[in-house]
Order: sequence, then C-alpha cells, then structure tokens
Amino acid sequence: MKSTLSRILTVAVMAASIQSAFAADNEPAAATADKLAPARAQIAAKQWRGAIEELKKINDPASADWNNLMGYSLRKAKVPDYEGAERYYDEALRIDPKHRGTLEYSGELYLMKGDLAKAEDRLAALDKICRLPCQEYTELKKAVAAYKANGNKYVASANW
Repeated sequence: MKSTLSRILTVAVMAASIQSAFAADNEPAAATADKLAPARAQIAAKQWRGAIEELKKINDPASADWNNLMGYSLRKAKVPDYEGAERYYDEALRIDPKHRGTLEYSGELYLMKGDLAKAEDRLAALDKICRLPCQEYTELKKAVAAYKANGNKYVASANW
C-alpha cells in the first residue's frame, strides 16, 4: 500500500512539473516539446532574442503555441515590441480562442499598454474556460489587482 501511494505521489509530482514547465502554452507537452523545446529553453533562460531566433527557425505560424511564444518573447524583449506581440497573440487566439497562455499574456500586455478593460475581458474569458482554478487565471488576476492597487499603472513581477 505504501509503495503504491509513493508511486502515485511521484507521478503526480512529475505531472505537475511538466505542466508548470509548459505553462506558456496549451498543447500537450509530448505533441510540441520536440519542435518548440529550443525556443522554450531560450525563454526559460530569459534570452528573448535567442527565443525569437529559434521561433523564426521553427516558423510555424499555424500553431497557437508558436504564436503565443513569439508574442511573449517580443513583449519581454530588452526593447519590447508591444504591437508585434499583440499581433501574435491575436493570431494565437484566432487559431485557438481558449488558449489559456495567450489569454493571460495578452491580458498582461493590455495592462502594460494601460488598457484595463481589455485585460479584464481576458480575465473574464479565463474565468469561463478554467473549470478549476488555473494558473493563468490566478496570475492575470494578481496582475490586474496589482495594476489597480498601483493607481492603474502596470506593476512588473517576476511571476508575470
């Protein structure tokens, strides 16, 4: 019994680790890990230019995950490209309107641009699609609350 419980807990911990490693996108890790892994590694290292270059090499504009990661990398870059990020986020949501990562990240982008109404629209969309509390909803909710508490000004966070 103890051995079985130990194995179940180990599997649960591994599953949670995989989920958090791929929080930026929604497709199952096994389906996209090989193709997007180099870009994800650059993103994890906060090497935004490198991530953008890897994504350009992959060149998969039909993928919501690819568009989301490109938008995220452009938004986080040393010299952010908010308009470019918004275009990629919009394309990701055109492909998959329920893409949780894109809804969260585009909501954060709208806060950065001072558009609270659009950020709250993204938060409402996440509220509808997250059956249980999901990380994307929780993070965007924190970002919106911080924005409001700071006099409607964006508050950067290591978690956002």
